[in-house]
Amino acid sequence: MSFMLIQTPDPLTLRDALPDFSHISHIFLPINDCRNPSQAEGGSHWSLLVVSVVDGVAFHYDSLSPSNSNEAIMTTKKLSVLLERQLKFLDLEDCPQQVNSSDCGVFVCVQMKHLLMKKLLLADGKERINMSMGGKCVNAQSGRKEMLRVIDMFKKEGERRQSRSSSPYQSKSKSPPRIE
Repeated sequence: MSFMLIQTPDPLTLRDALPDFSHISHIFLPINDCRNPSQAEGGSHWSLLVVSVVDGVAFHYDSLSPSNSNEAIMTTKKLSVLLERQLKFLDLEDCPQQVNSSDCGVFVCVQMKHLLMKKLLLADGKERINMSMGGKCVNAQSGRKEMLRVIDMFKKEGERRQSRSSSPYQSKSKSPPRIE
């Protein structure tokens, strides 16, 4: 979504392609530094933008700060137009920093989980939440293991559901269905 926002001159033209944000409190957006519109899978770095729609604040978490600041600022401006409300941009300087050039995606996933599970979902709707990641350590190796565990869990669940399916069209093939 952030890539589409950055590449589109008028974000309002994306309204029909995006979810309805009218009853959303927070938006989690992975940010990538790809600048080539013909190469959506490009880029070399990921960061996280969390937008508190209710508070009008966009928090940017960059594990190689300030690598993706421009992209995050541009996304915030475009999202502000789309939401029809002013958003204040905060580049959080206390974000945990990676020590290599390959952990940014893991950092985004771990930070997203932490912010959602340990901050937003535990908060009372009336209290203010500190969105800082200061003092939080990200262990990329543990993050990778957790992601593999989750993927394996979903894979097993899919296999379990497939084996219980009572569809008269079910084939014995292990390959996914093909459209004729």
